[in-house]
Amino acid sequence: MNERERHNAALNFDNPDRIPLQPGYPRESTLAAWRQQGLPPDADWYAFLMETLGIDNPPPRTRSDLGVTFHIRPTFEEKVLEHRDGHYIVQDWMGAITEISDAYDYTYIRRAKDFVTRKWHRFPVQSRADWEERIRWRYTLDHPERFPADFDARCAQLRDRDDVLWLDIAGPFWQLREWVGFENLCLLMVEDPDFVDDMAAFWADFVLQMLARILPKVTPDVIQVSEDMAYKMHSMVSPAMTRRFLMPAWVAWTDAMKAAGVPVRLVDSDGYVGELMPLFIEAGFNCNFPVEVAAGNDIVAYRRAYGRQMAYLGGLDKRALAAGGDVMRAEVMRVVPPLLEEGGFIPGCDHGVPPDISWPDFVAYSRLLAQLTGWL
Repeated sequence: MNERERHNAALNFDNPDRIPLQPGYPRESTLAAWRQQGLPPDADWYAFLMETLGIDNPPPRTRSDLGVTFHIRPTFEEKVLEHRDGHYIVQDWMGAITEISDAYDYTYIRRAKDFVTRKWHRFPVQSRADWEERIRWRYTLDHPERFPADFDARCAQLRDRDDVLWLDIAGPFWQLREWVGFENLCLLMVEDPDFVDDMAAFWADFVLQMLARILPKVTPDVIQVSEDMAYKMHSMVSPAMTRRFLMPAWVAWTDAMKAAGVPVRLVDSDGYVGELMPLFIEAGFNCNFPVEVAAGNDIVAYRRAYGRQMAYLGGLDKRALAAGGDVMRAEVMRVVPPLLEEGGFIPGCDHGVPPDISWPDFVAYSRLLAQLTGWL
């Protein structure tokens, strides 16, 4: 099997020859620590890991790219407004006023290069007038940067591919939060729900129009809807609010995905998703990531509760991986063998790999994972 076939079979409860080996992905601070712990300074971490494990024909890390963007076009001017007391105050390309330590380049604000704390001072939408004048008009399908010039040729070439084609879409909670801010969005759901309805309906329709241009030409292997709508032990908004404001978009999108034959309809949210899982399933999603253990999620319990209605990516407690040794092994063996036996699971670290997971411990964990998934 090629990696695309293997990936789709694993997440659709079929029988791949091997399970994709995806132990997790480090960020910059993690790589910096690893280079002090045995990873050579100029080595590609993944290639060196595969060489260290003795895997001769490692699975590729590449993913195909359609080159389309769902982001605002044109963007706001990205600029530093102030630099004081060790911090940058920045207007970012989404129109938010944001603060970040000058230990980082300000472009870290919108790129997951590392585990970085940021502070948001102001969002582009403070009123209905802001929504119309500053944001809505930036989402036209025909902006020249919306689709690449070679989009048709790229789609034709990607119909016969060996790697995974992954399309990422901001969900309605995620996108509205970018426009108005988290606290303001929660307040608007109570104080001006019609405004939230309007923005959510606009976003649902815009994404549907984008999918109508994409799906007839090529079928992605995964369409991920990113929400990040939960924190430790609870979701950020109630199931009732989720059903009113978010479910209409989710259902419309997953209906389009199913009609086009998209095999993996993935919803991504950090935090505790136990309250949301029934709604995710009802909405038509069939895969969830990253299933963070520290937030109260238990992937084994979810499998008992929801069976084959939901597949999973991730699900291994990063704290146990950082502890290493018997603690790491116990966590991997608790989760991986029983879920792999049933299918619908690609195991890995339950989010980005943090720097407290040392390079030797990451190698030991990856070796165990490679043994369980059929690579060693």
